[in-house]
Formats: sequence, structure tokens, C-alpha cells
Amino acid sequence: MSENRRKGKMTVEEAGRMGGEKTAETHGPEFYSQIGSKGGSQRAEQHEGSLEARGKTSLEEAGHRGGQRVRRLIEAGKEHEGE
Repeated sequence: MSENRRKGKMTVEEAGRMGGEKTAETHGPEFYSQIGSKGGSQRAEQHEGSLEARGKTSLEEAGHRGGQRVRRLIEAGKEHEGE
């Protein structure tokens, strides 16, 4: 037990852990699943509808492009080794 705890004080870490345990006790695992899903869908909506997202490719397309570039670089490297 920390010295601060003995004096009636609690660290931020201890307070966070206790709060998390109490929330888990009160709401259960379904609560965390539900709020995680809500947060993820809200974030996706924010990203897709933002000015920054307009004109940009989707993450899937960007990943595909990156993979194709890596493939070409590997092929070029192999050709260079053969010379």
C-alpha cells in the first residue's frame, strides 16, 4: 500500500482502477461492447463526412496502393540483383 494511501489520499492510478472496477460491476461486459461500438461508428461518420476526407481515397484503397508499390519495389530489387 502506498504511503499516500495510508494518509487517506489516493493516487490517480488507484482512483481510475477503482472507478473502472465499480463500472464493470454495475454495468457488466455488454456495456463496454455497446459503448465501443457506438464510439467506433460515430468516429467513422465523423471521418467520412469531414472536409479532410473529401477527395481522399478510402483506407482500403490506400492499403491496396501501398501493397502494389511494395510489390513493384520487390520486383525491381530482384531484377537489380540479377544484373
